[in-house]
Amino acid sequence: MKIIFSVIILLISDQLAFGQSREKKIDSICQAIHNKNPKVGMSLGFIDNGKEYFFNYGRISQEGDFKVDENTVYEIGSITKLLTANLVAQAQGEGKLKIDDFIGNYLPKEYILSEKIKGKLKISDLASHQSGLPDFDFGKLIKLNPKQPLDISKEAIHFIVNDSTKLSNYGNYRYSNISYVLMGIMLENIYSKSFDKLVKEKILVPSKMNNTLTTDFNVKNKVVGHDINGVQQDYFVWNSLFAPAGLLKSNTFDMTKLLKTLLSNKGKIGKATSVTEKTFYKNTQMEIGFGQEIERNGNDTFFYKAGDTFSCSSIFAYDKKSNWGIVIMINHKNSDLIRELINTIYEQALE
Repeated sequence: MKIIFSVIILLISDQLAFGQSREKKIDSICQAIHNKNPKVGMSLGFIDNGKEYFFNYGRISQEGDFKVDENTVYEIGSITKLLTANLVAQAQGEGKLKIDDFIGNYLPKEYILSEKIKGKLKISDLASHQSGLPDFDFGKLIKLNPKQPLDISKEAIHFIVNDSTKLSNYGNYRYSNISYVLMGIMLENIYSKSFDKLVKEKILVPSKMNNTLTTDFNVKNKVVGHDINGVQQDYFVWNSLFAPAGLLKSNTFDMTKLLKTLLSNKGKIGKATSVTEKTFYKNTQMEIGFGQEIERNGNDTFFYKAGDTFSCSSIFAYDKKSNWGIVIMINHKNSDLIRELINTIYEQALE
């Protein structure tokens, strides 16, 4: 992983982490970083050779006294895409689809693709962000609904899909939310079930992720989120269309269970990683799998997916060879802080 933190941070974490076990190094590193960001609520789950560790810093709300813990709920944003991709990989294992099939084979009839797109765009192109389809105009959506821009309609999807006559820069990486919205629509079509029901039935229930939330997230133990400027921000409401791209809410206790499942290669969820961990796109700067990114360091390989919403940031990463996994959640939209945390932890405790 590209190391972007400063020399000062490196020296601090070096002094704190020297001679400690991996979990103690992580605790020391995170405590030092949290000391510089005391208003941020921060929760981490760590798996080391099958053993679980949880680290928590700060409070659920800046106005309250309740501290965050492993059961505290955060928005996980685009980490949801990792689960959506796993569902598609499971569907292939069940013979419901093939990831190299064209998407037109699995979309409902109301989505009418032009002939050029219908015979070119594959499911794997969607999952690896190289479809070339236009994405949602978030600037316009934010103007229309500043607090809840993800409350999209079928008409918005029809406008993108039905009116597209070409794929701009097809085969090159461009991050895409519409791709995962379409993957969710395809899943619902082939199973005749809602995404909400599918993710519960095929991932949350088998993994015993009892507190990962979909449509209903009105719980007391969720963090109060903050935007990039530190202003309090509401969670995104559940929208059944946009949900597969980034609307799940969870905690480190549940996401650590998912880490264990992926590391084990067992069951339908674990076995689906044989698909999601393949390389579908690569250039000199990045390597993209099926719903997650791939990082190589010498002979070592780990997989990760980050998530940002208006109120929270997070990252989920694991390394099968070294048998570790980690999830980090914070109650501010601050991708720089997430990068500082994961890069410092990897360099000082995991590499």
